[in-house]
Amino acid sequence: MKIEKFDKILIFRFVTFMHSKGIAFEYNDKKHLLDFILDKESIIKLRLPLDMDFDFDKKLPIHTDFKNYVLIMIRSGIASVGFFENYVNHQHKVFRAYMTRKKQGKSQIKHLKTKGKSRAGSRIRLQETLEFFESINHRIQEHFDEFRIDKIGISCSETLIPYFYGGKVPTPFDKQDERIFKIPKHIQNPTFEELTEVNKFLMQSEIRIAEGGQLHYEAFMYEVRNSEITLNEEKDEDW
Repeated sequence: MKIEKFDKILIFRFVTFMHSKGIAFEYNDKKHLLDFILDKESIIKLRLPLDMDFDFDKKLPIHTDFKNYVLIMIRSGIASVGFFENYVNHQHKVFRAYMTRKKQGKSQIKHLKTKGKSRAGSRIRLQETLEFFESINHRIQEHFDEFRIDKIGISCSETLIPYFYGGKVPTPFDKQDERIFKIPKHIQNPTFEELTEVNKFLMQSEIRIAEGGQLHYEAFMYEVRNSEITLNEEKDEDW
């Protein structure tokens, strides 16, 4: 599969082009993307930027002038939570905890699943794990109390999800909240720098082209290039 950045200025034009070819699409709200389907096969996936939404009545992507959202990125022992007001980072915090067994490099949660009861050091790590998630959720709750939140971006491993949603301090939303979307990027170390890079990534559009969609994509790009050449020629003539 071919993966490229996609100029978000061309999104409406691309949707119109594919429609003219008789190719339908489905909107995936959890991944915030348009999935173009031909003969029951997904041939192109177009991820929408955060400053676009999908109008279910018109069945078209639309630009949004204002949006507040939180990005939550959690790994074993480190997490970052950022509140973005109108696409700009307004508040952020990085959380750290002693959750990893030094020799094995395995988180205490994974160790307990395989070994059962633990010793004093393990109990300390487990306690830090619980406090780690309590601190994260407390911070998220503060954002929800103070601001309107339109979207919730989450990156969290399946092992940690039960602790994220099942702690003493609950999340201000449940797993089925319609505002949730999965951050479509692998995040190894969720520092503030990574939080900033992820936001930049989410503000861009990305296209994934399967073999069955390659010719359609090439035809669209050929049309775009030809129109640009024509426009430049008209400008030269006016001059």
